[in-house]
Amino acid sequence: MTTAWLVLAVGDDRQHGGNDGYDDDPSQHYSWDDTVPNHGRIAVGDVIVLWDKKKLLGLGVISEIETGRETKTLYFCPECKRADFKRRKRLTPACRCNQCGALFDVPGSKTREVVTYRSRHGETWMDGRGLLTGRELRALCDSPDSQLSMRPARWEKLRDAIIDVAGISLDDLELDDEGAAGARRPIAGGHRMKNVRTRVGQAPFRKQLLLDYGQVCAFTGPAPAGALQAAHLYSYADEEEHHDWGGLLLRNDVHSLFDRGQITVNPDTGRIEVDDELLGYPAYAELHGREPMVSLRPEHEVWLAAHWRTHRSAAVSVPASRRAGAASQRCETA
Repeated sequence: MTTAWLVLAVGDDRQHGGNDGYDDDPSQHYSWDDTVPNHGRIAVGDVIVLWDKKKLLGLGVISEIETGRETKTLYFCPECKRADFKRRKRLTPACRCNQCGALFDVPGSKTREVVTYRSRHGETWMDGRGLLTGRELRALCDSPDSQLSMRPARWEKLRDAIIDVAGISLDDLELDDEGAAGARRPIAGGHRMKNVRTRVGQAPFRKQLLLDYGQVCAFTGPAPAGALQAAHLYSYADEEEHHDWGGLLLRNDVHSLFDRGQITVNPDTGRIEVDDELLGYPAYAELHGREPMVSLRPEHEVWLAAHWRTHRSAAVSVPASRRAGAASQRCETA
């Protein structure tokens, strides 16, 4: 039987009193570390089911689990030293311990080396937003009353519940009778060990962009927070810094195309340019020639101009009007 995991992903509202949170993108990847219960049980080939406490977000089959190491700051109640406390948004003191009931503004803290995990499941992701309620999802877990952020469940029960409610096929998940995902088989030990570099500060960087712009893709407009990524306007791999005003929120697909240079902003016109290969897709063609949907600061314009020069300037080094004029002269000469 296939194992499914109900995992909590609610963006910046994800309760993480004991740490600084995780950089999740529900439709592509999910992150955790070895401080989380069940951290070592989830495996390649399992179904990952993401929810936000209120409803189902979607599901996919885990094709890979990346592991790494990082130094993490852990927070705890200054009275009982437990990490089980809640940060309160509107009340003071700002924190309340769920174990001893202590109220405090500043938690205790310490650092610890942790093993990090990141699942990859975007290849089989199926959006299931709202098909099942939080109550229905809890009832399908092995332990319905569990409060853990990663809870095991029987895939067959979840599958039947989704089919009953939505009347849709889940064949795209490509689970065979033994539960493996298509041709991808679980690797011995349940994980594929892979050294990765973690982007330190990525979660606060995204949080600041959400505070600055709200849930708005800079190129396409309003979008759910789960569909927005914090896009650096420069190569973070080269800079390794989160520069002030060096990023914008972009929808997942737009971010990927921006990184490839297929979507740029022309510094001369201030308008979006779309690569010819994308013009056959209405959703991207309608972006061509449009101004960004957010106000850009001078710093943004500098980074975007450098991005445009890197990817587009060679293709348009000769203005279209001059190219047309030159072609006309050649025809007259001929």
